[in-house]
Amino acid sequence: MNTTISNNGLPLLPQPPGSQANGTAAGAGNAASDAPAGVAGKDDSVRLTDSARALQEAAKVDGQAVVDTKRVEQIRKSIADGSYQVNPGAIADRMLALDAQMAGTAKP
Repeated sequence: MNTTISNNGLPLLPQPPGSQANGTAAGAGNAASDAPAGVAGKDDSVRLTDSARALQEAAKVDGQAVVDTKRVEQIRKSIADGSYQVNPGAIADRMLALDAQMAGTAKP
């Protein structure tokens, strides 16, 4: 049984020279083609678009990232040692407040 998967209108990613349509590299015996999909090679790189950079900058407050790294590390340690406590009531209250804010019915 064959199933055809279309790209659903998304742009096709450029293929390296010598690659086949199924994504395998020509010369199937080399180490690069034997690596599982999703495993990064030594020469892989990431380039952010201008839009991604703008979003990254917009997420900052006063030039600083809004993530409190000390708080993140504190939570990570408490999860690891089993002392992290979840407060479902506080979570529910904040979810309801967010819903009210999004609906425009939040109290100032």
